[in-house]
Amino acid sequence: MTSSYADLPLHNGHVPYWMLKYMRELTEVITKFIIEERGVNNFIKALSDPLWFQAFNNVIGMDWDSSGSTTVLLSLLKEVSMKKDLGFLVFGGKGKHMLNIKDELSIFSKKYDLDIDNIIKFSKIAAKADSSFLLDGYDIYIHTIIVPITRGNLLVIQQGMNTNNLMARRYHVDKAALENPNNGITGIKEENVIDMTSKMSREARKLFIDLLSEGKEKFRNNLVQANNILGKKSLDYFIYGQENRNDIKKYYYPIIPSKKLLKAVDDIAKKPPSNEIELALTPNVGPKLVRALALISDVIYSVPVSHKDPVNLSLDPFSYSYAIGGKDGIPYPFDAKTAKDAIEFLRNALEEAGINEKVRRLALQRLNIFVKRIKFNENL
Repeated sequence: MTSSYADLPLHNGHVPYWMLKYMRELTEVITKFIIEERGVNNFIKALSDPLWFQAFNNVIGMDWDSSGSTTVLLSLLKEVSMKKDLGFLVFGGKGKHMLNIKDELSIFSKKYDLDIDNIIKFSKIAAKADSSFLLDGYDIYIHTIIVPITRGNLLVIQQGMNTNNLMARRYHVDKAALENPNNGITGIKEENVIDMTSKMSREARKLFIDLLSEGKEKFRNNLVQANNILGKKSLDYFIYGQENRNDIKKYYYPIIPSKKLLKAVDDIAKKPPSNEIELALTPNVGPKLVRALALISDVIYSVPVSHKDPVNLSLDPFSYSYAIGGKDGIPYPFDAKTAKDAIEFLRNALEEAGINEKVRRLALQRLNIFVKRIKFNENL
């Protein structure tokens, strides 16, 4: 399959109820099959691949390139995970539902032995990494965390929207860290990016901790000095005739040391973070403060910051649309009969697989036909 990428434009409208019914059943039986064969942790690992996720979305019949695909598939996975005993749960969602994770966890912790503190910590670090430390112009409006019932890796899938071009990008976070937290990001590459989650920004993140511990006056002086330098010729230009080290106008703009920003720094300085995890979890460390710290780091202290967009994709998700069609009629209208046959086929095979090993093997042989048809990632 050729390398490509998936744009995620904003689509209006809703999935028709009759189609949603098929999508729900397809989501359930395919999820059951994968978990039966590969286990819960491998299923969650597969979801951490942004284009495997997109492929799953396409197989159930959602638009191949729609931003709504994230909402629909995550909602369906959440629904079946909470109604069926599949070995994992999905918390959070779109808009105000992002804020319900703690309440949802408290409900299900009565039934399952969930490490609520660790789950919430992972969720917060992931949210902060992509909303505050990756300044790419996308505001997070979907945030979900996928939790295995027993031991296993957590996964956050979240999505941001660029209100200027009405495009979305999806982030798949599989590490509780500020450095390279995303297993993958799908979207279009942007130019004016400040990526503080990059390995290249490691020294700058260390400097952030020192800068925040020095208090608001030192921060204010640094910020004013950095603002004054923006757009001016460097010393190398006058001595050697060289241009600036980089075009800082492209990434930065003057930031006003407002009372709100200075108060945030003052509050943080009273109990400054001592490491990156504490930095991520520190209240008031938002995108504006991170941008100001990046400006100071790069311009005043010459500590490099990455400006490379971390979007990384490896497969073309469009081919997966050929399984049963799509809602928008691309590449052809949703094929209800094929969807119905696939549901029945998988359901019968799963039922047969529980009888004995011989029948189970025969069922798996039949299921392999379907697996090849939808071209599951061989590395799953």
